[in-house]
Amino acid sequence: MIFLVDASVYIFRAYHSMLPDMRDRDGNPVHAVFGFARFLGDLIERVRPAHMAVAFDARGVTSYRSRIYPPYKANRERAPADLVTQAACCRELCRHLGVAVFVDSDYEADDLIGTLAQLMRSDGVRAAFISRDKDLAQLMRDGDLFWDYGSRGQFGYHDIERHFGVAPERFADYLALTGDSSDNIPGVPGIGQRTAAVLMKAFASLDELYADLARVAHLPLRGAGTLGARLAAHKESVYLARRLTRIACDLSLGASATTLRRQLPDLAALGHLYDRLGFGPFLRRQGERLAQLPVARATASAA
Repeated sequence: MIFLVDASVYIFRAYHSMLPDMRDRDGNPVHAVFGFARFLGDLIERVRPAHMAVAFDARGVTSYRSRIYPPYKANRERAPADLVTQAACCRELCRHLGVAVFVDSDYEADDLIGTLAQLMRSDGVRAAFISRDKDLAQLMRDGDLFWDYGSRGQFGYHDIERHFGVAPERFADYLALTGDSSDNIPGVPGIGQRTAAVLMKAFASLDELYADLARVAHLPLRGAGTLGARLAAHKESVYLARRLTRIACDLSLGASATTLRRQLPDLAALGHLYDRLGFGPFLRRQGERLAQLPVARATASAA
């Protein structure tokens, strides 16, 4: 199993949950780096992964989704300057811990994770998605794991539909219908989660739905008689939304099973980083423990 970490989730969580009075020798905040380092070290100690990668979102750049739809994520405030700086330190930390790092100016962490999962899946390796971002649920296949580490727990492939109301393979279409307020993607007016879930159970895809809109009137939904006309009126925006919600899984990353294998930590480099950040012995002891872990095998289960 390869463990694919959505870095932004855990950096953001540490940034807002830890006291910001932790400073480096120049007086800059480093609390998010400390929290992320503790999280990542704990995860490695717990699962002892043979393969692992951490994906980061690039900051301050325009992705291909923004070119397709300029309002995409335009509702979000700019990240504080110190959070951007700390995220860069987190990338450095990952490399010193022996974990592959991926970031791209045109694609998001979700796309990087999707591509890496697909790459390893072709070699028969299952994926564990370490995130709380529901968008990644669309990547799940039988034998995979969705794990909001430290919070909501673990979900297997068949748990996704029970939890979210829609199967992983239909998740991007589902979001195209409901919209996604966090990403500033509008949905079809009047279609909420329940209605979209019913549509995605009745039809295998958006293409099948739009090929037979007349059947929508016979579904057990309030207002089903007018729903088909509403869907037809918003067809163009729905398909645009799906281009935004669908995770790209075919990027050219130059990665392989070999480059994704976890390496031993570089304790000297870690020590220099921790000196610069003003960290005490806790993370150094953790690094020493990680250096003693085998890197040639992974545990059979993350549980």
